[in-house]
Amino acid sequence: MRKFGLIGYPLTHSFSKKYFTEKFAREQIGGCEYELYSIESIAQLPELLKQHPDLEGLNVTIPYKKLVIPFLSNASAAVMEMQACNCITIKNEKLFGNNTDVTGFAKTFTPHLKSSHKKALILGTGGASSAVAYTLRQLGIDYLFVSRNKGNTNKVIDYKAVNEELLIEYTVIINTTPLGTFPDVESLPELPYQFITPNHYLYDLVYNPPLTSFLKKGKEQGAITENGSEMLVIQAEESWKIWNDN
Repeated sequence: MRKFGLIGYPLTHSFSKKYFTEKFAREQIGGCEYELYSIESIAQLPELLKQHPDLEGLNVTIPYKKLVIPFLSNASAAVMEMQACNCITIKNEKLFGNNTDVTGFAKTFTPHLKSSHKKALILGTGGASSAVAYTLRQLGIDYLFVSRNKGNTNKVIDYKAVNEELLIEYTVIINTTPLGTFPDVESLPELPYQFITPNHYLYDLVYNPPLTSFLKKGKEQGAITENGSEMLVIQAEESWKIWNDN
């Protein structure tokens, strides 16, 4: 039996297990299973691997995409640059890191881009935000992170700094936080949505519900909107390719 899974905490609403279980059945891929491994600390990863020595691959989700880096024996150039990993191949007890969020985000984000979309606000500073920032650099789109904790870099601002003047300049807004995820569907990033226009492009990595409160606010102002459902499918398929190419 080939074994794969997902590490994160908590894992109450996982896309991955359902997706891979249905994929294995639909495509008649026998002898494979995909399980959820909810660990309260990344320090539990070595013990998890010891308990499941036949694991071939792991996906990584909140809050471990950055914290898993020290456990990797090797990693792709993209992972090394962004310091975030969401896909691990396990071979000879060594962990090799990749990031398939980058492919998933790029393929679903770029079709809606317009020439006026030159600057972006990335809401959140977790692991997923690193993949988003990496993609924006590849596309030549300047960006700022927006966080509750400003930090010591001029690349990070707090939510109070997002005003009408800033939104005239930054016409792309990408939510990488879990705000608005089911069942807390009423929550959303604190932004002055009244200044969003049809020239704006709002992208939400949240996929459940398909229309988050964040995206709904954007739609009401006439903005282009996109959710993270197709991104998840693409990153899952990219993970499957990687696990079968090694």
